[in-house]
Amino acid sequence: MANLVRWEPFRELMSLREAMDRLFEESFIRPRKRWPAPFGAETLAVDMYETPEEVVITTALPGVDPEDVDVSVIGDAMIIKGESKAEEEVAQENYIRRERRYGSFSRALRLPASVVTGKATADFSKGILTLRLPKVEEVKPKRIVIKTH
Repeated sequence: MANLVRWEPFRELMSLREAMDRLFEESFIRPRKRWPAPFGAETLAVDMYETPEEVVITTALPGVDPEDVDVSVIGDAMIIKGESKAEEEVAQENYIRRERRYGSFSRALRLPASVVTGKATADFSKGILTLRLPKVEEVKPKRIVIKTH
């Protein structure tokens, strides 16, 4: 015996809130390939961790020349900015797919501890930028020995 299910046409309709959420997501979170992202809207993905001696930050910058990257520390914030340049100009109508991003990028990060910027090092190898920022001496944890009498 077959079960009958009552058809409710309004069940299949999207609520106004769902439609607005979908529109927002398609427009700004996952823009279509033909819609360019606003200038500087692309954020730079980073990994940051700390050891007792230093703060280490890594980020992937494939195809970017190290000369086109600027790293600065201002107070407790670090700013990484640069530019990714296209190798050659091709007419827009000749592209079948264009997913690589070109243009300026910038990322500001709050550092978890005070660092000695004069002793910081930056290494750029195989498209990965690694920054090592030594912590200020007073920030490093020190063990205090308890004496008994």
